[in-house]
Amino acid sequence: MTDLTDSTDSTDVTNVTSTRRRRFLRGTSAAGALLATGAAPLAKIATAATAATAADPWQRAQEIVDRCRRPLAFRNEDFPITAFGAKSCATVPAKSVWRTEILDVATPAPGSPDCYPAIAAAIAAASRAGGGRVLVPAGNWYCKGPIVLKSNVHVHLAASAQVYFSADPADYAKYGDIDCGKAGKLVLSRWQGNDVLNYSPLVYAYNQSNIALTGEDATSVLNGQAGVHVDAGAGPWWDWIDRKEGKVNAGSVNPRNLPLEQVVPDLPAAQRALIQGTHPRWNGDTRYLPALSEAGVPVARRIFGIGHFLRPCMIELIGCTDVLLERYHVVASPFWLHHPVNCRNVRFASVNMESTGPNNDGFDPESCDTVLVEHCTFNTGDDCIAIKSGKNRDTQLGPTRNVVIQDCVMNSGHGGVTLGSEMAAGIEHVYAQRIEFRNAYWATDPLRSAIRLKTNMNRGGFLRHLYVHDVTVPNGVDARARKSAPPDAANAFRGLATGSGAIVTIDCNYAAGDDAVRTRPPQVSDIHISNLRAGNARMADGAYSCWQAVLILGPVAASYNGPAGTAILPVSNVTITDCDFGTPRNGKEPVFLHNAKDVVLANVKIGGQVVNRKLAG
Repeated sequence: MTDLTDSTDSTDVTNVTSTRRRRFLRGTSAAGALLATGAAPLAKIATAATAATAADPWQRAQEIVDRCRRPLAFRNEDFPITAFGAKSCATVPAKSVWRTEILDVATPAPGSPDCYPAIAAAIAAASRAGGGRVLVPAGNWYCKGPIVLKSNVHVHLAASAQVYFSADPADYAKYGDIDCGKAGKLVLSRWQGNDVLNYSPLVYAYNQSNIALTGEDATSVLNGQAGVHVDAGAGPWWDWIDRKEGKVNAGSVNPRNLPLEQVVPDLPAAQRALIQGTHPRWNGDTRYLPALSEAGVPVARRIFGIGHFLRPCMIELIGCTDVLLERYHVVASPFWLHHPVNCRNVRFASVNMESTGPNNDGFDPESCDTVLVEHCTFNTGDDCIAIKSGKNRDTQLGPTRNVVIQDCVMNSGHGGVTLGSEMAAGIEHVYAQRIEFRNAYWATDPLRSAIRLKTNMNRGGFLRHLYVHDVTVPNGVDARARKSAPPDAANAFRGLATGSGAIVTIDCNYAAGDDAVRTRPPQVSDIHISNLRAGNARMADGAYSCWQAVLILGPVAASYNGPAGTAILPVSNVTITDCDFGTPRNGKEPVFLHNAKDVVLANVKIGGQVVNRKLAG
């Protein structure tokens, strides 16, 4: 039995060296074992745990907060959309469908007036005047096209104003500024880390400055209607992820996607074969776009839109500076809810998100600098927050850095505060504090992980300088019972709780099978977590906070398929101090490490036992 407690604690401790763990460590040295065999003195552990934070990183965090909170200034004139011909609409009952989840919702009545022209005209008038506030009054407003934000214009939804965006995808291939023929009039977008010409997001801005989208309160609603069917038969958006009955979907073979030998005939055959890999549906839209990036195809030739099935984001802002998104409610987004790309000085505050469809991340800043997220509530179908910075060869926009997340509530989602997975250009200097990972729906739709880092040998990049303190996990994370996975010679890590069940997850082998090119080992270091408090959820067979407390799966050398001799670095310099992880269900292995070093647990409770250890694996 390996002792996990401080040597001064006489209480016996949970065994963390399970049969599966010993199998993973086969052939490693004793120094690579999950836990050191001797207990280091507590004073030395505490010194190691605090050394990296001696310069007080939270001072830098406060500087980010102060910069993002500087008020934006707009010309004092209102442009009500009703002055430009907008008329409110009546609603009728409808169904919103996502697989087996069917909800009763409201939708604009047939024949409802389209307020897209009025909103566009009001924004244009405000822009010509040098700025101002475009006002969406109380009422229901049907919008058959995107809201496109302009510099110095503030779009504001009054209390009880609800914008229902059209559920017909064709309405988002009509007004883009790039005419792509049969594919529609599209916009420059970025889809899961790759640049693309695609359907317009429902709210969009490109290279604008001093812009705001705000509401009065939670009754100011942006409704994407992503689960509502339309008569045209092209939707709903959420259906695109796995359409059946012989219809092409986002992941199935799309005959419009030409073979790479036709698209890039000069590409060496060996490189082409590596990019395509062995997946039988490598030219489905979700895999074909990354393949175009790997092959060096310029974005002007990455034309998707009509005939393709890459769902747009609800709100996507590209290349914008001085941005305020505040005090509104978002429901039923086609894809990610908020996606600022290459933006600077962004404040995202007091926004409520209720959108549990596929890939419904709440807030995904990508290649951004200086971002503040505060007082927001997340109930999402994927990660609540996922920080990103490009994928494959689309790294020209640089890393995401200087992000503060504070005073938020995460009710459900895959990860609470997540870094990755599309992070090829790197992520650094991220600060999270006073977060309640509430996991409100733990019995039916649990939060899978509170703090989640994910990358792989394709997405590479660096993750460094993440600081988390003063956070709570009152109902734990996904603590459901699970069957132990039998040994798998092809995947020694099969069955790990990388996707669900660990409160702190560092996964450097995330979805490795989705990426044929795996030539960019990630570098993960300098992760510091303190004062985390997890509670137990009372389940039928006991009270548990998680499946595992901490899971660190460093880069897996066997997944790499690049040039020989490339260094595969372990996860390093991780400190977890003054934390209580509650009671893990997997009491035999509450902490898992692979390819990690200098992992320090100081004054950490796991299953009621105090842990003071320096770990490596």
